[in-house]
Amino acid sequence: MADIKHKRIELPDLPYSYGALEPIISKNVMMLHHSRHHLSYVTGVNAAMDKLEKMRAGEGLDLDYKATMRDLSFHMAGNKLHSIFWQNMKKAKSDNSPKGALLEKIAEQFGSFEALKAEFSGAAKTVEGSGWAILVKDGDDLHIMQVQNHNLLGSIGVDVLLVLDVWEHSYYLDYKNDRGTYVDKWWDLVNWEDVSARFA
Repeated sequence: MADIKHKRIELPDLPYSYGALEPIISKNVMMLHHSRHHLSYVTGVNAAMDKLEKMRAGEGLDLDYKATMRDLSFHMAGNKLHSIFWQNMKKAKSDNSPKGALLEKIAEQFGSFEALKAEFSGAAKTVEGSGWAILVKDGDDLHIMQVQNHNLLGSIGVDVLLVLDVWEHSYYLDYKNDRGTYVDKWWDLVNWEDVSARFA
């Protein structure tokens, strides 16, 4: 049987230094989050693909499909969400807000930017256990959703615009168990140019 190969993925570089988001997110947290946690999802995707390719080549026919597919889903979603998360942020800026067509759409569907912030923050602060708050575009509509453990309660076929990681590793060293303060301060880091480009 011919070799069947999928491209292996690599850890993406950050668009800024590890210390660029201080004091809201510390250099230490960024180093751990990117170089260890995100890397573990990259490694997990590649390990699952190794198992699947061996099975497809006639080896490893006793593959545990349930565990392998679950691992691939979990790690692939983790990699995708983190890759967006890094791009969604930049050096802190006070009075940080979207502009143009994105702001108009937010006002149309949420009433105001402040209303969107409140709803998105509420979603982030109330994720049960580990997960994310995400803003997505589904056709012409914007929606705020929670994603648990990367790949639960997600939605297929939507464009992901903005994500906030509320797994404990993203904030615990800086904020202990005060997720709310982390979420509130995070808004100063949002890279609205990146979010607008995803919306366009």
